[in-house]
Amino acid sequence: MIDAKQFWRRRFSEHMKETNRYLKYIFNGHISFAMLFFISALAYYYQQWLVDLPESFPTAWIIATAFGLVASYSPVRTLLQEPDLVFLLPAEYQLNDYFKRCLYYSYIVQLYIILLVAAALGPLYFASYPELGIQYYLMMMVILLVIKAWNMISNWWMLKDRNPRTRLVDQGLKTVLNIAIFYFLAQGEWIFASIVTVLLVGVVLFSYSLSRQKAGLAWDLLLEKDQQRMRTFYRIANMFADVPHLKNTVKKRHALVNAMISTVSYRQDQTFAYLYRITFTRSSDYLGMYLRLIAIGALAIWFVPNVWVKIAFAILFLYLSAFQMMTLWNHHRTIIWLDIYPVKQDWKEQALLKWLKQILLFQTFLFGLLFIFQWNLIGLLAVWVGGSLFSLAFVNMYVKQKLTT
Repeated sequence: MIDAKQFWRRRFSEHMKETNRYLKYIFNGHISFAMLFFISALAYYYQQWLVDLPESFPTAWIIATAFGLVASYSPVRTLLQEPDLVFLLPAEYQLNDYFKRCLYYSYIVQLYIILLVAAALGPLYFASYPELGIQYYLMMMVILLVIKAWNMISNWWMLKDRNPRTRLVDQGLKTVLNIAIFYFLAQGEWIFASIVTVLLVGVVLFSYSLSRQKAGLAWDLLLEKDQQRMRTFYRIANMFADVPHLKNTVKKRHALVNAMISTVSYRQDQTFAYLYRITFTRSSDYLGMYLRLIAIGALAIWFVPNVWVKIAFAILFLYLSAFQMMTLWNHHRTIIWLDIYPVKQDWKEQALLKWLKQILLFQTFLFGLLFIFQWNLIGLLAVWVGGSLFSLAFVNMYVKQKLTT
Protein backbone atom coordinates (compact mmCIF):
# COMPACT_ATOMS: atom_id res chain seq x y z
CA MET A 1 0.00 0.00 0.00
CA ILE A 2 1.45 3.36 -1.07
CA ASP A 3 0.89 6.48 1.02
CA ALA A 4 0.16 8.94 -1.82
CA LYS A 5 0.49 12.03 0.38
CA GLN A 6 3.85 10.98 1.78
CA PHE A 7 5.03 10.00 -1.67
CA TRP A 8 4.07 13.44 -3.00
CA ARG A 9 5.89 15.23 -0.19
CA ARG A 10 9.07 13.29 -0.92
CA ARG A 11 8.91 13.89 -4.68
CA PHE A 12 8.08 17.56 -4.22
CA SER A 13 10.98 18.03 -1.80
CA GLU A 14 13.40 16.42 -4.26
CA HIS A 15 12.04 18.56 -7.10
CA MET A 16 12.42 21.80 -5.15
CA LYS A 17 16.00 20.95 -4.17
CA GLU A 18 16.84 20.26 -7.80
CA THR A 19 15.31 23.46 -9.17
CA ASN A 20 16.59 25.72 -6.40
CA ARG A 21 20.06 24.34 -7.01
CA TYR A 22 20.12 25.99 -10.44
CA LEU A 23 17.81 28.96 -9.89
CA LYS A 24 20.43 30.63 -7.71
CA TYR A 25 22.79 30.58 -10.69
CA ILE A 26 20.17 31.84 -13.14
CA PHE A 27 19.20 34.81 -11.01
CA ASN A 28 22.72 35.86 -10.11
CA GLY A 29 23.92 39.44 -9.78
CA HIS A 30 24.79 39.87 -13.46
CA ILE A 31 21.42 38.80 -14.82
CA SER A 32 19.45 40.57 -12.09
CA PHE A 33 21.15 43.87 -12.86
CA ALA A 34 20.64 43.47 -16.61
CA MET A 35 16.97 42.52 -16.22
CA LEU A 36 16.34 45.40 -13.80
CA PHE A 37 17.77 47.88 -16.28
CA PHE A 38 15.89 46.34 -19.20
CA ILE A 39 12.51 46.26 -17.44
CA SER A 40 12.91 49.75 -15.99
CA ALA A 41 13.71 51.27 -19.37
CA LEU A 42 10.85 49.46 -21.08
CA ALA A 43 8.40 50.49 -18.35
CA TYR A 44 9.39 54.14 -18.71
CA TYR A 45 8.95 54.22 -22.50
CA TYR A 46 5.83 52.09 -22.25
CA GLN A 47 4.22 54.83 -20.15
CA GLN A 48 5.41 57.49 -22.59
CA TRP A 49 3.94 55.57 -25.50
CA LEU A 50 0.57 55.16 -23.79
CA VAL A 51 0.17 58.96 -23.62
CA ASP A 52 -0.17 59.12 -27.40
CA LEU A 53 -1.95 55.79 -27.89
CA PRO A 54 -4.02 55.91 -31.12
CA GLU A 55 -7.75 55.21 -30.83
CA SER A 56 -7.56 52.52 -33.50
CA PHE A 57 -4.95 50.51 -31.59
CA PRO A 58 -6.11 46.83 -31.35
CA THR A 59 -6.00 46.63 -27.57
CA ALA A 60 -8.85 44.11 -27.40
CA TRP A 61 -7.03 41.69 -29.67
CA ILE A 62 -3.79 42.02 -27.72
CA ILE A 63 -5.54 41.43 -24.40
CA ALA A 64 -7.52 38.54 -25.85
CA THR A 65 -4.49 36.87 -27.40
CA ALA A 66 -2.33 37.23 -24.30
CA PHE A 67 -5.02 36.09 -21.85
CA GLY A 68 -6.19 33.32 -24.17
CA LEU A 69 -2.70 31.88 -24.62
CA VAL A 70 -1.97 32.10 -20.88
CA ALA A 71 -5.19 30.20 -20.15
CA SER A 72 -4.51 27.61 -22.85
CA TYR A 73 -0.94 26.91 -21.80
CA SER A 74 -1.67 24.76 -18.76
CA PRO A 75 0.80 21.86 -18.53
CA VAL A 76 0.62 19.47 -15.60
CA ARG A 77 3.85 18.65 -13.74
CA THR A 78 3.68 15.06 -12.50
CA LEU A 79 7.30 14.78 -11.23
CA LEU A 80 7.44 11.22 -12.55
CA GLN A 81 10.73 9.42 -13.10
CA GLU A 82 11.64 6.59 -15.45
CA PRO A 83 11.54 3.79 -12.83
CA ASP A 84 7.93 4.76 -12.06
CA LEU A 85 6.84 3.12 -15.33
CA VAL A 86 7.72 -0.22 -13.76
CA PHE A 87 7.25 0.18 -10.04
CA LEU A 88 4.24 2.52 -9.82
CA LEU A 89 2.15 1.32 -12.74
CA PRO A 90 0.49 -1.50 -10.74
CA ALA A 91 -0.38 1.01 -7.99
CA GLU A 92 -2.00 3.60 -10.29
CA TYR A 93 -5.35 3.58 -8.50
CA GLN A 94 -3.67 4.21 -5.15
CA LEU A 95 -2.16 7.49 -6.41
CA ASN A 96 -5.27 9.64 -6.87
CA ASP A 97 -4.19 11.97 -4.06
CA TYR A 98 -0.71 12.22 -5.59
CA PHE A 99 -2.01 13.35 -8.99
CA LYS A 100 -4.47 15.77 -7.37
CA ARG A 101 -1.54 17.45 -5.67
CA CYS A 102 0.28 17.53 -9.00
CA LEU A 103 -2.65 19.49 -10.42
CA TYR A 104 -2.70 21.89 -7.46
CA TYR A 105 1.04 22.47 -7.71
CA SER A 106 0.93 22.97 -11.49
CA TYR A 107 -1.86 25.53 -11.17
CA ILE A 108 -0.25 27.50 -8.35
CA VAL A 109 3.20 27.61 -9.93
CA GLN A 110 1.74 29.05 -13.14
CA LEU A 111 -0.08 31.91 -11.43
CA TYR A 112 2.99 34.12 -11.73
CA ILE A 113 2.53 34.12 -15.52
CA ILE A 114 -1.01 35.46 -15.10
CA LEU A 115 0.18 38.16 -12.71
CA LEU A 116 3.01 39.25 -15.01
CA VAL A 117 0.81 39.40 -18.12
CA ALA A 118 -2.02 41.17 -16.29
CA ALA A 119 0.38 43.72 -14.75
CA ALA A 120 2.05 44.38 -18.10
CA LEU A 121 -1.19 44.85 -20.06
CA GLY A 122 -3.13 46.68 -17.35
CA PRO A 123 -1.93 50.21 -18.26
CA LEU A 124 -2.68 49.54 -21.94
CA TYR A 125 -6.21 48.41 -21.11
CA PHE A 126 -6.90 51.39 -18.83
CA ALA A 127 -5.66 53.79 -21.51
CA SER A 128 -7.92 52.22 -24.16
CA TYR A 129 -11.02 51.56 -22.04
CA PRO A 130 -11.01 54.13 -19.22
CA GLU A 131 -14.80 53.86 -18.87
CA LEU A 132 -14.61 50.21 -17.73
CA GLY A 133 -12.11 50.89 -14.95
CA ILE A 134 -9.87 48.80 -12.73
CA GLN A 135 -12.68 46.78 -11.13
CA TYR A 136 -13.73 45.41 -14.50
CA TYR A 137 -10.13 44.48 -15.29
CA LEU A 138 -9.80 42.68 -11.95
CA MET A 139 -12.98 40.78 -12.74
CA MET A 140 -11.42 39.70 -16.06
CA MET A 141 -8.44 38.39 -14.11
CA VAL A 142 -10.77 36.34 -11.89
CA ILE A 143 -12.41 34.89 -15.00
CA LEU A 144 -8.94 34.14 -16.36
CA LEU A 145 -8.13 32.19 -13.20
CA VAL A 146 -11.31 30.14 -13.58
CA ILE A 147 -10.78 29.42 -17.28
CA LYS A 148 -7.15 28.56 -16.56
CA ALA A 149 -8.35 25.90 -14.11
CA TRP A 150 -10.79 24.51 -16.68
CA ASN A 151 -8.05 24.25 -19.27
CA MET A 152 -5.65 22.55 -16.89
CA ILE A 153 -8.19 19.93 -15.85
CA SER A 154 -9.16 19.39 -19.47
CA ASN A 155 -5.50 19.01 -20.49
CA TRP A 156 -5.05 16.44 -17.74
CA TRP A 157 -7.98 14.43 -19.05
CA MET A 158 -6.63 14.59 -22.60
CA LEU A 159 -3.28 13.20 -21.47
CA LYS A 160 -5.03 9.83 -21.27
CA ASP A 161 -5.37 9.92 -25.06
CA ARG A 162 -2.27 8.71 -26.90
CA ASN A 163 -3.33 10.14 -30.26
CA PRO A 164 -1.29 13.37 -30.73
CA ARG A 165 -3.64 14.62 -33.44
CA THR A 166 -6.64 14.40 -31.10
CA ARG A 167 -4.77 16.29 -28.40
CA LEU A 168 -3.63 18.93 -30.90
CA VAL A 169 -7.15 19.52 -32.22
CA ASP A 170 -8.52 19.74 -28.69
CA GLN A 171 -5.80 22.21 -27.64
CA GLY A 172 -6.24 24.33 -30.78
CA LEU A 173 -10.02 24.53 -30.36
CA LYS A 174 -9.76 25.53 -26.69
CA THR A 175 -7.16 28.18 -27.56
CA VAL A 176 -9.42 29.77 -30.16
CA LEU A 177 -12.37 29.77 -27.75
CA ASN A 178 -10.26 31.23 -24.94
CA ILE A 179 -9.10 34.08 -27.15
CA ALA A 180 -12.67 34.73 -28.31
CA ILE A 181 -13.96 34.88 -24.73
CA PHE A 182 -11.44 37.52 -23.67
CA TYR A 183 -11.88 39.47 -26.91
CA PHE A 184 -15.56 39.98 -26.12
CA LEU A 185 -14.91 40.54 -22.41
CA ALA A 186 -12.30 43.20 -23.15
CA GLN A 187 -14.93 45.22 -25.01
CA GLY A 188 -17.65 44.63 -22.40
CA GLU A 189 -19.75 42.40 -24.66
CA TRP A 190 -21.05 39.93 -22.09
CA ILE A 191 -23.63 38.20 -24.26
CA PHE A 192 -21.14 37.04 -26.88
CA ALA A 193 -18.60 36.16 -24.19
CA SER A 194 -21.22 34.00 -22.43
CA ILE A 195 -22.08 32.16 -25.65
CA VAL A 196 -18.42 31.32 -26.31
CA THR A 197 -18.00 30.28 -22.67
CA VAL A 198 -20.81 27.75 -23.09
CA LEU A 199 -18.99 26.37 -26.15
CA LEU A 200 -15.78 26.08 -24.11
CA VAL A 201 -17.63 24.21 -21.36
CA GLY A 202 -18.92 21.85 -24.04
CA VAL A 203 -15.38 21.16 -25.27
CA VAL A 204 -14.19 20.54 -21.69
CA LEU A 205 -17.04 18.11 -21.07
CA PHE A 206 -16.24 16.35 -24.33
CA SER A 207 -12.64 15.98 -23.14
CA TYR A 208 -13.97 14.42 -19.95
CA SER A 209 -16.12 11.96 -21.92
CA LEU A 210 -13.09 10.92 -23.98
CA SER A 211 -11.00 10.37 -20.87
CA ARG A 212 -13.72 8.20 -19.35
CA GLN A 213 -13.34 5.82 -22.28
CA LYS A 214 -9.67 5.20 -21.46
CA ALA A 215 -8.67 2.40 -19.13
CA GLY A 216 -5.95 4.30 -17.30
CA LEU A 217 -3.20 6.88 -17.47
CA ALA A 218 -0.70 6.99 -20.33
CA TRP A 219 2.32 6.82 -18.04
CA ASP A 220 4.89 6.95 -20.82
CA LEU A 221 3.25 10.11 -22.20
CA LEU A 222 3.18 11.75 -18.77
CA LEU A 223 6.86 10.93 -18.28
CA GLU A 224 7.76 12.25 -21.75
CA LYS A 225 5.97 15.57 -21.15
CA ASP A 226 7.59 16.01 -17.75
CA GLN A 227 11.05 15.23 -19.08
CA GLN A 228 10.59 17.74 -21.91
CA ARG A 229 9.85 20.51 -19.43
CA MET A 230 12.81 19.56 -17.24
CA ARG A 231 15.10 19.53 -20.30
CA THR A 232 13.94 23.04 -21.10
CA PHE A 233 14.76 24.13 -17.55
CA TYR A 234 18.15 22.41 -17.65
CA ARG A 235 18.93 24.01 -21.00
CA ILE A 236 18.30 27.46 -19.52
CA ALA A 237 20.26 26.66 -16.37
CA ASN A 238 23.14 25.31 -18.45
CA MET A 239 23.77 28.84 -19.70
CA PHE A 240 24.75 29.81 -16.15
CA ALA A 241 26.14 26.63 -14.57
CA ASP A 242 27.20 23.11 -15.48
CA VAL A 243 24.19 20.79 -15.69
CA PRO A 244 25.26 17.15 -15.82
CA HIS A 245 21.65 15.98 -16.37
CA LEU A 246 21.31 17.86 -19.66
CA LYS A 247 21.22 15.77 -22.80
CA ASN A 248 22.27 18.11 -25.58
CA THR A 249 20.80 17.72 -29.04
CA VAL A 250 22.84 18.27 -32.17
CA LYS A 251 21.65 19.47 -35.58
CA LYS A 252 23.60 19.02 -38.80
CA ARG A 253 23.26 22.47 -40.45
CA HIS A 254 25.74 21.55 -43.17
CA ALA A 255 25.64 24.84 -45.08
CA LEU A 256 26.09 26.98 -41.98
CA VAL A 257 28.87 24.77 -40.62
CA ASN A 258 30.74 24.94 -43.92
CA ALA A 259 30.48 28.72 -43.87
CA MET A 260 31.75 28.90 -40.29
CA ILE A 261 34.80 26.68 -40.79
CA SER A 262 35.75 27.87 -44.28
CA THR A 263 38.34 30.31 -42.87
CA VAL A 264 39.86 27.85 -40.38
CA SER A 265 43.05 26.18 -41.58
CA TYR A 266 43.81 22.56 -40.77
CA ARG A 267 46.71 23.25 -38.44
CA GLN A 268 47.40 21.87 -35.00
CA ASP A 269 47.00 25.25 -33.30
CA GLN A 270 43.57 25.66 -34.94
CA THR A 271 42.07 22.50 -33.43
CA PHE A 272 39.85 24.24 -30.91
CA ALA A 273 39.02 27.10 -33.27
CA TYR A 274 37.49 24.45 -35.52
CA LEU A 275 35.77 22.67 -32.61
CA TYR A 276 34.26 25.79 -31.03
CA ARG A 277 32.79 26.99 -34.33
CA ILE A 278 31.14 23.65 -35.01
CA THR A 279 29.89 23.42 -31.42
CA PHE A 280 28.42 26.91 -31.57
CA THR A 281 26.66 26.17 -34.85
CA ARG A 282 25.38 22.64 -34.29
CA SER A 283 24.55 22.63 -30.58
CA SER A 284 20.96 23.23 -29.51
CA ASP A 285 22.02 25.92 -27.02
CA TYR A 286 24.37 28.53 -28.38
CA LEU A 287 23.21 29.56 -31.84
CA GLY A 288 19.57 29.83 -30.81
CA MET A 289 20.36 31.90 -27.73
CA TYR A 290 22.72 34.14 -29.70
CA LEU A 291 20.08 34.83 -32.37
CA ARG A 292 17.35 35.43 -29.79
CA LEU A 293 19.48 37.97 -27.94
CA ILE A 294 20.20 39.76 -31.22
CA ALA A 295 16.49 39.82 -32.10
CA ILE A 296 15.35 41.09 -28.67
CA GLY A 297 18.13 43.66 -28.56
CA ALA A 298 17.30 44.84 -32.08
CA LEU A 299 13.63 45.32 -31.16
CA ALA A 300 14.56 47.29 -28.06
CA ILE A 301 16.98 49.49 -30.04
CA TRP A 302 14.48 50.07 -32.84
CA PHE A 303 11.48 51.09 -30.74
CA VAL A 304 13.12 53.04 -27.89
CA PRO A 305 13.09 56.73 -28.94
CA ASN A 306 16.03 58.05 -26.89
CA VAL A 307 19.37 57.55 -28.67
CA TRP A 308 21.38 57.13 -25.46
CA VAL A 309 19.03 54.46 -24.18
CA LYS A 310 19.35 52.74 -27.56
CA ILE A 311 23.12 52.70 -27.11
CA ALA A 312 22.74 51.41 -23.55
CA PHE A 313 20.54 48.57 -24.81
CA ALA A 314 23.12 47.68 -27.46
CA ILE A 315 25.86 47.43 -24.82
CA LEU A 316 23.55 45.49 -22.49
CA PHE A 317 22.78 42.82 -25.08
CA LEU A 318 26.42 42.56 -26.07
CA TYR A 319 27.17 41.88 -22.42
CA LEU A 320 24.42 39.24 -22.19
CA SER A 321 25.64 37.50 -25.35
CA ALA A 322 29.23 37.42 -24.11
CA PHE A 323 28.14 36.14 -20.70
CA GLN A 324 26.04 33.35 -22.23
CA MET A 325 28.58 32.25 -24.83
CA MET A 326 31.30 31.85 -22.18
CA THR A 327 29.86 28.40 -21.42
CA LEU A 328 31.43 27.12 -24.63
CA TRP A 329 34.59 26.71 -22.55
CA ASN A 330 33.03 23.88 -20.52
CA HIS A 331 30.84 22.37 -23.21
CA HIS A 332 33.17 19.40 -23.84
CA ARG A 333 34.23 18.96 -20.21
CA THR A 334 32.90 15.37 -20.04
CA ILE A 335 34.76 14.21 -23.17
CA ILE A 336 37.96 12.87 -21.68
CA TRP A 337 39.69 12.04 -24.94
CA LEU A 338 40.08 15.75 -25.69
CA ASP A 339 42.69 15.84 -22.93
CA ILE A 340 44.98 13.49 -24.86
CA TYR A 341 45.13 15.82 -27.87
CA PRO A 342 48.67 17.15 -28.42
CA VAL A 343 47.27 20.67 -28.18
CA LYS A 344 48.49 23.39 -25.87
CA GLN A 345 46.07 24.84 -23.31
CA ASP A 346 46.96 28.32 -24.57
CA TRP A 347 45.66 27.42 -28.02
CA LYS A 348 42.34 26.36 -26.52
CA GLU A 349 42.04 29.62 -24.59
CA GLN A 350 43.05 31.76 -27.57
CA ALA A 351 40.54 29.96 -29.81
CA LEU A 352 37.62 30.73 -27.49
CA LEU A 353 38.63 34.34 -26.91
CA LYS A 354 39.03 34.94 -30.62
CA TRP A 355 35.66 33.36 -31.43
CA LEU A 356 33.88 35.40 -28.75
CA LYS A 357 35.41 38.60 -30.14
CA GLN A 358 34.25 37.72 -33.65
CA ILE A 359 30.64 36.98 -32.76
CA LEU A 360 30.40 40.06 -30.50
CA LEU A 361 31.85 42.33 -33.18
CA PHE A 362 29.41 40.87 -35.69
CA GLN A 363 26.54 41.55 -33.27
CA THR A 364 27.86 45.11 -32.83
CA PHE A 365 27.85 45.54 -36.61
CA LEU A 366 24.22 44.38 -36.84
CA PHE A 367 23.10 46.73 -34.06
CA GLY A 368 24.84 49.60 -35.87
CA LEU A 369 22.88 48.87 -39.05
CA LEU A 370 19.67 49.71 -37.21
CA PHE A 371 20.92 53.26 -36.69
CA ILE A 372 21.69 53.52 -40.41
CA PHE A 373 18.08 52.63 -41.23
CA GLN A 374 16.93 55.30 -38.75
CA TRP A 375 19.41 57.89 -40.13
CA ASN A 376 21.07 58.34 -36.75
CA LEU A 377 24.79 59.03 -37.27
CA ILE A 378 25.55 59.66 -33.59
CA GLY A 379 24.04 56.35 -32.54
CA LEU A 380 25.81 54.53 -35.37
CA LEU A 381 29.25 55.82 -34.38
CA ALA A 382 28.59 55.34 -30.66
CA VAL A 383 27.49 51.73 -31.08
CA TRP A 384 30.18 50.72 -33.54
CA VAL A 385 32.98 52.37 -31.57
CA GLY A 386 31.64 51.87 -28.05
CA GLY A 387 30.34 48.36 -28.75
CA SER A 388 33.62 47.27 -30.30
CA LEU A 389 35.67 48.66 -27.40
CA PHE A 390 33.32 47.05 -24.88
CA SER A 391 33.46 43.68 -26.64
CA LEU A 392 37.24 43.63 -26.82
CA ALA A 393 37.67 44.85 -23.23
CA PHE A 394 35.10 42.42 -21.81
CA VAL A 395 36.64 39.41 -23.56
CA ASN A 396 40.27 40.33 -22.86
CA MET A 397 39.71 41.27 -19.24
CA TYR A 398 36.66 39.55 -17.73
CA VAL A 399 36.35 36.39 -19.85
CA LYS A 400 40.11 35.73 -19.96
CA GLN A 401 40.30 36.04 -16.19
CA LYS A 402 37.41 33.61 -15.73
CA LEU A 403 39.04 31.03 -17.99
CA THR A 404 42.27 31.06 -15.99
CA THR A 405 40.61 30.78 -12.56
